[in-house]
Amino acid sequence: MARETVYIVQSYVAGNGNRLKADTPLPCKSAEIARRKAERLAPTKLGVVAFSSSGDQALGDYDDEPTVFFKAGRLPELFEN
Repeated sequence: MARETVYIVQSYVAGNGNRLKADTPLPCKSAEIARRKAERLAPTKLGVVAFSSSGDQALGDYDDEPTVFFKAGRLPELFEN
């Protein structure tokens, strides 16, 4: 199977203590749609990030580092760079 790119919006709310709790990831059809959705969620969430990852779904082989194109608020270390 060919490599494909997936676009995801991941938001976070407060968990136990000082931890973040991930909401259900929202798949999107394009980077622009993901960015707009993330911008709309940002005022209501502790943190939100829109990113893409490319890979081969059949092999389960995806990029190690996602490509982030929007982030706001508090996020896990993976998205802090």
